[in-house]
Amino acid sequence: MQRQTDRQRDRLAAQVFVCTNDRDADYACCADAGGEETLEAVKSWLRDRNAFWNPISVIETGCLGLCSEDGTAIAIQPRDEWYSDVRPAEVPDLLESEFGPDAERVGAAYHRRREANDSDAA
Repeated sequence: MQRQTDRQRDRLAAQVFVCTNDRDADYACCADAGGEETLEAVKSWLRDRNAFWNPISVIETGCLGLCSEDGTAIAIQPRDEWYSDVRPAEVPDLLESEFGPDAERVGAAYHRRREANDSDAA
């Protein structure tokens, strides 16, 4: 077993979790609300900015607990940002608001500045 925490922390500034959960029930699920299309929209936006997998990873995940018929659930870590009802067409605005138009707002230095600003505002 090899611990890879430091290596991954240096390589990845953020992880975008996109729910594609499919359930056989009467309840809403992200698969039925465009989960796969939303996942592809996230990947495409990051690829267009050369940010896919380095510095931002994308993880297809099961249920994030924000089930809706109106769109997909997305979580962005380590920012602890959670979104529900995301449609593929909304992905560019969401990711731009989180990472900047060119995905430049990532990395440890950005997180330290953001945390300092948050504590100053409190």
